[in-house]
Amino acid sequence: MAEWRKENRFDGRLVMLGFGSIGQGILPLLLRHIEMPPERIVVIKPHDHGLDVARELGACTLVTTLDKDNHRDVLQRHLGRGDFLLNLCVDVSSTALIELCQQIGALYLDTCIEPWEGDYLDTSKPLAERTNYALRESALALRRPGGDPGPTVVLTHGANPGLVSHFVKQALMNLAHDTAPQLVNGTAPCSRLEWARLAQRLGIKVIHIAERDTQICTEHKKPGEFINTWSADGFVDEGTQPAELGWGSHEKHFPPDGARHEKGCRAAIYLQRPGAGTRVRSWAPLAGPYHGFLVTHAESISIADHLTVGDPARPEYRPTVHYAYHPCDDAVLSLHELAGRNWHIQDKKRVLKDDITAGRDELGVLLMGHVRGAYWYGSQLTIEQTRALCPHNSATSLQVTAPAMAAAIWAMKNPQRGVVEPDDMPFDEILRICMPYLGDVVGIYSDWTPLAGRGWLFDEDVDATDPWQFKNFRVD
Repeated sequence: MAEWRKENRFDGRLVMLGFGSIGQGILPLLLRHIEMPPERIVVIKPHDHGLDVARELGACTLVTTLDKDNHRDVLQRHLGRGDFLLNLCVDVSSTALIELCQQIGALYLDTCIEPWEGDYLDTSKPLAERTNYALRESALALRRPGGDPGPTVVLTHGANPGLVSHFVKQALMNLAHDTAPQLVNGTAPCSRLEWARLAQRLGIKVIHIAERDTQICTEHKKPGEFINTWSADGFVDEGTQPAELGWGSHEKHFPPDGARHEKGCRAAIYLQRPGAGTRVRSWAPLAGPYHGFLVTHAESISIADHLTVGDPARPEYRPTVHYAYHPCDDAVLSLHELAGRNWHIQDKKRVLKDDITAGRDELGVLLMGHVRGAYWYGSQLTIEQTRALCPHNSATSLQVTAPAMAAAIWAMKNPQRGVVEPDDMPFDEILRICMPYLGDVVGIYSDWTPLAGRGWLFDEDVDATDPWQFKNFRVD
């Protein structure tokens, strides 16, 4: 590991909650790039499966389940001022963990804002309260007023949410350089408003987080089994939440099943149907045109929020932002079966990693509506490249673990920044650390629109006056 650069020294303890595919993939990266003894890392998980990887790398392990009653007692035995809580688990409240870290002075990072177990499907709560919008608002409410922001709390920093927010900023810089260099003069914007103004002046109407996973395995999905290239439980949780998207100022057709939020940043809407049952048209360079699932993600809200100009309720400018995810083919079959089971997860679950034989994860951001039409910027990472770069990862997990590692390093270097999102962080610094792990990173222009090739078989209800309307992307 001598060829890898140590980015930081950390003298505290690091507690990792959860040790599934992401935990197993990030631990070697942390030890590779952070100078700290592995015995100062403790991994906490509800069961022993996979913990042999942690022990082989020298970390301590603890098998226990955290809940509302015991999480404070368990964690305070291992966390103190200046330590780090890396939250990679499901079904444990992120806000409860953040409040604890703020009280004891520990740093914090997660890849998704989670509620307590069962809250995603608690039908006694209004649909609006079971959205990522509501979860994000609850986490941002923990920001401290006044001059002391408190210990650094990094919200939602994996691949997406996380890395893609930095991709958006780099894509905006690339697009400005190619089409309107006078807008930046070689210098990146310094403030939230300046980034929003840049997107507005470039004419960005829509941003997709456009991802196509083509990884395949030796043993395909069987009936009654859910397969994925990252957490099965995490994917089902977010897939059964309402579909959510940042709602752009150019939109003329509000969805018939759409609903607005009555409080908060007002940057997003939700659909009264699950994301795993909602498809949209999108495009990626290697995949070409495809249908993806409009699964809710925090970046759909935060990017739209950060790129808003004017009154949030009636913005002068805001792009429409959402995920367009085509997972690996076995995961698509798993989703079809899940829908047929009325969204009750299958009894058997399998995360693909060592049994992947080929394929890549093509993950990027697709910026549309500008003078060049569409521009995709992102990572095309193959399983072969992944295995040469870091053990215990698939192409999908490495796109999560590398930016999570980079954000952890940034937090350690900046321990008193309070509650931050990926959009608040320096995009160039994060990308510098991530780039060696992202395979081929490319920017590609395209003349694709969601109307391309439409109408040849059936008459469709489209808005031909503006291809970038959400109704044109949505698949009925």
